[in-house]
Amino acid sequence: MNLTNKESILNQTGKRKARILVVDDDPGLLRLLTIRLRAESYDVEAVESAAQALAASSRFRPDLVITDLRMDQMDGIGLLKELQNRWPGLKVIMLTAHGTIPDAVQATQMGAFGFLTKPVDKQELLDQVQKALRISGFGASDEDWRAEIITRSAAMEEKLAQAHMVAGTDARVLITGESGTGKELLARAIHRGSPRRNKPFVAINCSAMAENLLESELFGHEKGSFTGATRAHRGLFAAADGGTLMLDEIGDMPMRLQVKLLRVLQENVIRPVGSTDGIPVNVRVISATHRDLQQLMSAGQFREDLYYRLNVVHIEMPSLNRRREDIPLLVAHFLAQIARESGVRKIYAPEAVELLATADWPGNIRFDEARDEFTRSYLSQILQITGGNVSQAARLARRNRTDFYKLLARHQLTPEEFKQR
Repeated sequence: MNLTNKESILNQTGKRKARILVVDDDPGLLRLLTIRLRAESYDVEAVESAAQALAASSRFRPDLVITDLRMDQMDGIGLLKELQNRWPGLKVIMLTAHGTIPDAVQATQMGAFGFLTKPVDKQELLDQVQKALRISGFGASDEDWRAEIITRSAAMEEKLAQAHMVAGTDARVLITGESGTGKELLARAIHRGSPRRNKPFVAINCSAMAENLLESELFGHEKGSFTGATRAHRGLFAAADGGTLMLDEIGDMPMRLQVKLLRVLQENVIRPVGSTDGIPVNVRVISATHRDLQQLMSAGQFREDLYYRLNVVHIEMPSLNRRREDIPLLVAHFLAQIARESGVRKIYAPEAVELLATADWPGNIRFDEARDEFTRSYLSQILQITGGNVSQAARLARRNRTDFYKLLARHQLTPEEFKQR
C-alpha cells in the first residue's frame, strides 16, 4: 500500500478505516450492502465471485469478509476454507437465504464468524460487523501496535497485514528470515495488537546459553535442584503467563528441550526442573529463526512434531535488499535517534543516502550495525568537507578533538585519506 492510498482511508480521528470485502453474485444486493457500510465510514470493496474475492484479498487486505453462501463455481464455504488457509484469523460473515440456514450453521461450525439471513436487516448487519471487528482486535487499531516498524514497503505491509490478522487469535506463529530483519519487532507488534497486550511479552534467545541454563530459564527450577540453587526460580513460561513468550532462534534449541517444549505445548502445563508437579500456564508462543527448519528436520536436528506445533502461521520477513525503498526512512529514523542520544542534530547528503540505498546489507536492519554505518558515513562527510582537517571537523561535529579521534579510530577512518593532494 503506498502512502497516498494509506492517507485516503484514514478517518477524521487519524485511525485507519476498517476494510470490508463484500462478495455476492447479486449486483443489487452488493450495491445496497456497499452503500450501507460506506455510510458508516467503512472502506468497502465489492466483488461478484469467490475468485475475485481471493484476488482482491491479496491486494485490499480486508479486516472482515462478508460473503454470499450460494455462488457459482466456488461457493461461500469454499471461499471460507481458502481464506482461513491464507489468512488465519480473518473473520468471515455468511449471507444466506432462509432455505440454506442449515448450511450457514455448518459454516459457523467450520470457522465462519456468523451468518445473516436475506433480506439483510441494516441494524443486524452493522451489529455483526462491529462485533466481528472488535473481536478481531480492530477496535484498538490505531497504528500503535506496529509503531516500531519503519516501512513504506509493499512487501513489509503484506507481512504486517498478515501479522495483524493473526494477532487477534491465539494461533502460534513462526517468524523466519535472515538475522536483523526485525523478527523480534514483529513478534512484539503481534503481542501489542493482541488481546494479550496488557500482559507480559517475554523473549529469550535459545542459542545464547548452555542447555541446562536454558532449561532453567524457560521452565523454572525448584530450590536446590539447579547447581545448588538456594531458592526456586519461576522460569519464563510462568513469567509470561497470560501474555506472549517469544522463543528466538528456536532452531538452535537442544533436542532434549524440544521434547520438553512439545509437552508444554500439548498440555499447557510446565514442570520445573527438580519437580514432578505440573503448573498450568496460559501463554501464546511465537518462535523465530534464521535457520532452515526443514533442513534441520531432514538432518534429525529438529523434531517434526514440534515444527508443526509451532508453525501454525508462518510469516517470512523480507531482507533489506527486498525493501530498499525503506532505506531513506530508516536513515532518517536512526539519525533522529542518534540526535536524541547525543543532543546533536545529524544531517546527511543525498549522495550518502544513495550509497546506503545501493549497499549490500548482510546485517539487514540490526540497530548497532546500521548506526555504525550511518555514523561512519556522517564522519566521512565531515572529513571530506574539511579536507581532513580534524580540528575543523571536530568543531562541525561539536565534539572535542580527543573524542573525535576516538570516533575516527572506532570507525577505522584516517584523516589523511581526506586531505586534498
